[in-house]
Amino acid sequence: MPDPQLVLLRHGETEWSLTGQHTGTSDIPLTPHGEEQARGAGAFLAGREFALELRSPLLRARRTAELAGFPDAVADPNLAEWDYGPVEGRTADDVSRELGRDWLIFRDGVHVVGAQGAVGARPGETLDDVAERARAVVRRAEPVLRDGGDVLLVAHGHLLRVLAAVWLELGPAAAARFELGTASVSLLGHGHGLHTMEGWNLPTA
Repeated sequence: MPDPQLVLLRHGETEWSLTGQHTGTSDIPLTPHGEEQARGAGAFLAGREFALELRSPLLRARRTAELAGFPDAVADPNLAEWDYGPVEGRTADDVSRELGRDWLIFRDGVHVVGAQGAVGARPGETLDDVAERARAVVRRAEPVLRDGGDVLLVAHGHLLRVLAAVWLELGPAAAARFELGTASVSLLGHGHGLHTMEGWNLPTA
């Protein structure tokens, strides 16, 4: 039998993922193409059985899970996307122009501009806050993996990138180096006593 894997599925395309706007707590639906992507992810994962299926509570992840064939995935609030606070709804280019320098969220965080984001004021989370939620998800998954079952996580780009860094026992800022496309699948596992990355950003269509 193959070793158990932690399987990551990013949600399908949304209007804001197309424009590069940071989409944290905003409950943006999938585009029609995003729905097609979610179905493609389901075809990619067809035949796999999961001992535990978890998803973000946000609409775009819930709908992706449903269309991919996992309607019973359990909502876990720790899988919600990074709360971007004052940069919610803004693009990296927009924030960089305001700062007068290149802005990288994994280096600089979200507390770099005024309190008013494009969709209102929220305090937002630090990178360490997001990493702690990711660690909680890993702790929930690990007993299932140890028992030989695969685990599916349906969530968001930045959260899943941080979770991968946490899984690999790297600092969460290393997530900046892990690009992740919409509706892509990634595979985390074990090898030689180490947490490993067995597939990353795999296209499903």
